[in-house]
Amino acid sequence: MKNVIITSFILALVLSSCADKSQAPAPPPPVLPVAAITSENTTTDNEYPASIQGTVDVEIRPQVSGNLDRVLVDEGAYVSKGQTLFKINERPFREQLNNALASLHAAEAALINAQLEVDKLTPLVQNKVVSDYQLKTAKASQKIAAANIEQAKAMVASAKINLGYTNVTAPVSGYIGRLPKKQGSLVSATDIEPLTTLSDVHEVFAYFSLGETDFINFKSQYAGNSIGDKIKKLPPVSLILADNNAYPQKGKIDMVDGQFDKNTGAITLRATFPNANGTLRSGNTGRIRLGLQHDDAILVPQSATIEMQDKVFVFTVSKDNKVTKMPITVVGKSGTNYLIKEGVKSGDQIVLSGIDKLQEGQVIQPEKASTKVAQITNKK
Repeated sequence: MKNVIITSFILALVLSSCADKSQAPAPPPPVLPVAAITSENTTTDNEYPASIQGTVDVEIRPQVSGNLDRVLVDEGAYVSKGQTLFKINERPFREQLNNALASLHAAEAALINAQLEVDKLTPLVQNKVVSDYQLKTAKASQKIAAANIEQAKAMVASAKINLGYTNVTAPVSGYIGRLPKKQGSLVSATDIEPLTTLSDVHEVFAYFSLGETDFINFKSQYAGNSIGDKIKKLPPVSLILADNNAYPQKGKIDMVDGQFDKNTGAITLRATFPNANGTLRSGNTGRIRLGLQHDDAILVPQSATIEMQDKVFVFTVSKDNKVTKMPITVVGKSGTNYLIKEGVKSGDQIVLSGIDKLQEGQVIQPEKASTKVAQITNKK
């Protein structure tokens, strides 16, 4: 009997506890900031990988073969146009010049002899002492001697050119690259590897590519009947360096390739940047930041979105204050905001923050505010 009484008492306590829990009030819905989406004109910044080259990137190669007597520059040095960079042993080429000069002198002497022979035979032929045939033969020899002089002069000029090639000079002003050949090396015009490279980087070219869709959008932004007309109206572009900092000077797009690359389906554009201080060098990489104008664009703050499985979502709010996780299609960025193509429209209410703990269909208490997403965007 005692056991029955105790069991009944415990059962009554459990039932009483369950009744108290079932009657506990539900927690209030969370208060979250909500704003209406509006459309406005904006500019998005798209970035494209770019490779940087000097306005002139030239390989310095020997024009004659020989031993490298002297290397007169160091790697990375700045040189001026016409400055001597390398000196090839000139002795063989100077002897070739001397030999050519000797041949020229011999040809000049032969011409004098031929002229003397003509002068001797001319009066004899006139007095019919000798036949006309001998005079004609002498005149032919004279022409051969004159031609030999011209040939000898050409040999002298060629020898002088080859001798000049032993003095390797800078064709433009710029910065010297690596020096794989050292003093005493045997160099030749047929060498695969150049003596060095020389880059003129007072201005640099940044080459980047646009896909077909991006290029169509790019062309539609600016007035003009031709690409040349559109290029003249393009705004300056920015160069983002490898450290994610922007290059301090703006560049100008001045070239569009004549055709798309069949392998990549992209077209190459070129932007020119001033580089008076030599900050940029050939071989640098970066990103071209290109601004595109969008009319009546839908903007959503990035802080109001959540990414799941490579998709971007926002939480829209219905009239009964229930939230719905809505996938959106992002086509670009403008500052701290996403440019939306699909998923939401102007006038939709979205939750601005606190979305990481929201569930589909959850009821919230919208924070009363007349501020719209576009206004928030402008403040940011």
